[in-house]
Amino acid sequence: MEFKHKPVLLDECIEGLNINPNGIYVDGTLGGGGHSFHIIEKLSENGKLIGIDRDKEAIAASELKLKDFHNKIIYHGNHDDIKRILEELDIDKVDGILLDLGISSYQIDEAERGFSYMLNSKLDMRMNREDKLSAYEVVNKYSEDNLSNIFSDFGEERYSKRIAAKICEVRKIKSIETTHELVSIVRSCIPYKATLEKQHPAKRVFQAIRIEVNSELDKLKEAVIDSVNCLNKSGRLAVITFHSLEDRIVKHAFEELEGKCKCPSDFPVCICKYKSYGKNITKKPIISNELELKENSRARSAKLRIFEKN
Repeated sequence: MEFKHKPVLLDECIEGLNINPNGIYVDGTLGGGGHSFHIIEKLSENGKLIGIDRDKEAIAASELKLKDFHNKIIYHGNHDDIKRILEELDIDKVDGILLDLGISSYQIDEAERGFSYMLNSKLDMRMNREDKLSAYEVVNKYSEDNLSNIFSDFGEERYSKRIAAKICEVRKIKSIETTHELVSIVRSCIPYKATLEKQHPAKRVFQAIRIEVNSELDKLKEAVIDSVNCLNKSGRLAVITFHSLEDRIVKHAFEELEGKCKCPSDFPVCICKYKSYGKNITKKPIISNELELKENSRARSAKLRIFEKN
C-alpha cells in the first residue's frame, strides 16, 4: 500500500517555525515526509533537515518524497531521543523542531498494522514493528485491573471496568486475535444509547491500547524539555497533539519552561530565582480551519502549540 498521509496544520506549522533558510531543522516524527518537504524546500544549500521516525515504512516513503533534496539526514529512531540523536550527529543546537504526535493515515488504513477498529486484522498497533510489545500481548496478557486502568487513564473510557472484565472472561476460552473480535467485545459492554454516539464505540479503547503499546505518553514531557534545550536562541518547537492527554502534557511543559515567579505579590524583589527558557507563542492552541476540516476530517482533533527559546 502506498504511504499516504496529509500533513495537518501545515501552513500554521511552517509559519510557526519561522524558518531560517540557513538553519538546521528537526522533524522528530517524519512520517511520509509531508511537513518535512515544506520545511526543506525553504532551506538553502547551507540549511539542513534531520528527519526521525520509528517506523521503517515511513522512512522509506519519506526518502522517496525527499529524494531531490541532498541537505537532509534521515534517522531511524524515536522523537524521545532527539537529544541523544543530535549528539550522535555531532550537532549542538538546531533552529527548529517539529513533533507531530498523530498516527499517520497510512498506519490507520493499512489493515495489517492493526490500528483501525474499522478494518479487521491481527492485533498489533506497533509504530516500530521491531518492538516486542503489541496490542495482542496487552489484550491477552495484562491483568484485569491493568487493562481497566489503561482504558480509563489513556482512553478516558467510561465503561473501562466492564470492558476489562469481559476481555478477561473471553480470553479464558480463547485468545483474542483480531481487531474486530476486540470491537465486538467492546460493543457488548456498552449501553445501546452509547453505541449511537458520533464517536465509534471502540475508539477510546483502541486509543488507550495504542498509547500503551507505543509508550506515547511516558517520555513526552521529557521530549518537550529536551527539544527546547536543543534549540538555538529564537529557535522554535512546534508540537501537534491529537487528544487531551497529550495536549495537557505539552501545555504544562510549556508553562514550566516559560517560568513564573513564585514569590508572594507583596515581595519587593524576586528571591525564588525562577528561570525562563523562552516564551509560549500560543497561549491557546491553534486548530484547523473549516477548509482543512472539509479536506481532512482527521485534522479535527489536532492542536498546535509553539514555544520560542530565549
